[in-house]
Amino acid sequence: MTFQAKDFRTAEHEIADLFLNRWSPRAYADKPVADDVLNRLFEAARWAPSSGNNQPWRFIVAKTEADREKFHPILMEGNLVWAKNAPVLVLVVSDNTKGSNEFDAGTAWGFLSLQAAKEGLVTHPMSGIYKDVAKEALNIPENFDVQLAIAIGYKGEKEMLSPELQDRETPSGRRPLEEIVFEGSFK
Repeated sequence: MTFQAKDFRTAEHEIADLFLNRWSPRAYADKPVADDVLNRLFEAARWAPSSGNNQPWRFIVAKTEADREKFHPILMEGNLVWAKNAPVLVLVVSDNTKGSNEFDAGTAWGFLSLQAAKEGLVTHPMSGIYKDVAKEALNIPENFDVQLAIAIGYKGEKEMLSPELQDRETPSGRRPLEEIVFEGSFK
């Protein structure tokens, strides 16, 4: 039987399984992601809505071993220890001259992550990165902000990870709606 994150999660209201199955593991299989599959992820991100249709997001992709090694100094140690095994690493940057660039880049990342789940891939966003190192190492212009890094690949076995990371390799739940949705004013 194939692992299903939805088996560990319960929605309060009926939603598509795609939302429950999307999760962020740390164990990645030693299996490359085909270019056509990867291109579908970025195509989904391309169609994300943005304020004023500015589309401020950009993705810097590392699929080869040499390119992934360029990302290693960008990742903080807690992420590098597992993310170095992902077949694809991506850095999300956004044009800071456009209003709501961070919000819009987050929406594009969300679309990418859902398409990845549909493709049978797993993604893990990482804010634990050295943004200044990324800007220099990857020649990112001043008018672009570094948002986060993403590990992309096929789910691996948790036994590939250190014991302390194995304990965290179960899909997490979410806050109840009553904690995140307020009518009329913030509560």
